[in-house]
Amino acid sequence: MGYILALDQGTTSSRGIVFDAQMRISAIAQEEFPQHYPDSGWVEHDPSDLWATTAATARAAIEKAGLNASDIAAIGITNQRETTLIWDRKTGKPIHNAIVWQDRRTADFCAKLRADGHEQMITARTGLLADPYFSATKVKYILDQVDGARERARGGELAFGTVDSWLIWNLTGGRVHATDATNAARTMLYDIHKGRWSRTICDLLDIPMELLPDVRDCAADFGVTRADLFGREIPILGVAGDQQAATIGQACFSPGMLKSTYGTGCFAVLNTGEVPVASSNKLLTTIAYQLDGKPTYALEGSIFIAGAVVQWLRDGIKIIRAAPETQGLAEQADPSQDLILVPAFVGLGAPYWKPEVRGAIFGLTRNSGPAEFARAALESVGYQTRDLLDAMQADWAREGAQPVLRVDGGMAANDYAMQFLSDIIGAPVDRPEVLETTALGAAWLAGMRAGVWPDMDEFAKGWAVERQFAPRMDEGPRRARYDRWTRAVNAVLGV
Repeated sequence: MGYILALDQGTTSSRGIVFDAQMRISAIAQEEFPQHYPDSGWVEHDPSDLWATTAATARAAIEKAGLNASDIAAIGITNQRETTLIWDRKTGKPIHNAIVWQDRRTADFCAKLRADGHEQMITARTGLLADPYFSATKVKYILDQVDGARERARGGELAFGTVDSWLIWNLTGGRVHATDATNAARTMLYDIHKGRWSRTICDLLDIPMELLPDVRDCAADFGVTRADLFGREIPILGVAGDQQAATIGQACFSPGMLKSTYGTGCFAVLNTGEVPVASSNKLLTTIAYQLDGKPTYALEGSIFIAGAVVQWLRDGIKIIRAAPETQGLAEQADPSQDLILVPAFVGLGAPYWKPEVRGAIFGLTRNSGPAEFARAALESVGYQTRDLLDAMQADWAREGAQPVLRVDGGMAANDYAMQFLSDIIGAPVDRPEVLETTALGAAWLAGMRAGVWPDMDEFAKGWAVERQFAPRMDEGPRRARYDRWTRAVNAVLGV
C-alpha cells in the first residue's frame, strides 16, 4: 500500500504517474487532448476531455505498473491553474467549455477594472493583478453569457471550480466540491490573508458565492473515488496547482528557497514563509502551500518565452532539428561575438508585464550563424531569470542569504543553459535527480497524509541533486553582460 497515484492534468495533456514506496516512478501514462480556439486570443477545453483523459491515464498507469487499485494508498492531484469551469450540480454537466488560463477574452473588462481604480483592492486581498489570466473574470463571463446562469448559481444549482475541483467532483461521483488553497489563490476571488473567499470581490463581479468550492489544505481529505472507477475506493489526499506542486516536489520548504521550472515559459517561485510579501516589482504574491491550516506564502514571477525560444530555432528559422542540438552549437559559438536575443515574441512577462512589445536581436555581424543564434537563445533564458531574481530580491531581501536555485522542466536538461544561468545570477543552480517534480509534489502530499511517505523534514532530506552548476564567471564580466542585456530590453521597451 505504499504506492501513490499522481494525476497531473496539464494544458495540453493529462498524465497518470505511479510512485512506489521509495518515491520512485513505477509507471507513466500520458494522453493529449484537443485545444479549441473559438476566436483570436480565446482558448478553451472540452471539460469531458479533461476528465476522460485523466481517468484513462490513471487506469493505464496502474496497469503499466503491474498493480491494482488495492495497491494504491492514495491519490494526489496537480493541475493547470486558473482554467475555469462551471457545471450543474445535479447532472454534472458543464454549462460552457472550460476557459483556459491563456485566454484573453476578458482583457477589456480587466482594463476597466484598472481604470475604475479596483486593482489596488484586488491586489491587496489576492496578491494578484487585475488580469484575464486569473479565473474571476472568466467566471463572470460565463455567467454573463449563459442564459439564466447567474440566477441558477444564486439558487445553488451550479458549481464553479478550477480543474482540480472538476476532477475531484468526477472522481467522487459528485460527493465533494472542494479545492485547495493554492488553486483558490489563483482565482482572483480568494483573500490569501484571511484564508477565505472575498465577498467584496464577488460582489464587484456579481459572482454568487454559492458557486464556490470548499477550500482545504494541500494535504487533506478530498473524499474517495467511486468504487467503479478503479475497482475499489481510493482516498484523494493531496492537491496543489502545478507550480506550487513543483515547489513542494523540489522540497523548497524554508524561507528563501527558490525553484524555477523551464517549460514553454518559466515560472520562478520564492518561499517567503509565513509572511505574504507585497511586490513593488509586478511579481505575484501567492500561497506556496498550506498544511495544518497554516499558509506558507511565496513570490512568483513568470517568463513568457523559455523553452519556446528553442522551438523557434527549430520550427521558426529552422536552424536545428531537435532541441538537444542547441547545447553543442552554443559551445561552438564564436566567443568574440556577443549576440543578445530578447525573445519578446508575445511581449515580456515579469517584471515588465509589457504584452505589446516584440523581440529583437542585437550585435549581429556578417559571421553570425546558427551557433551564435543558439547561444543567444539559451542565454536569453538566463538573463530573463536574473530579471526575476533581482525583482524578488528587491521585494524581499534577507541579510546574508545565499540563494540556491533549484531547477526542473525540459530546458533544465541543457547543461550549457544551466551553466550560463548559474554564471549570470552568480549563484549555484541545482538540478535534481527526479525531474518529475510537479507530480512528485502532489504524490508527496497524498503519501504523507496517508502515512505511507515521510514527513516534510525526511522528504527534504531525501531530495537529491543530480548536478550542481556553480558560477564560473567573474563579477566584472557578469556585470558587463547583464548591462548589455538591460540596454537591449530597454531598446525594445522604447525606454
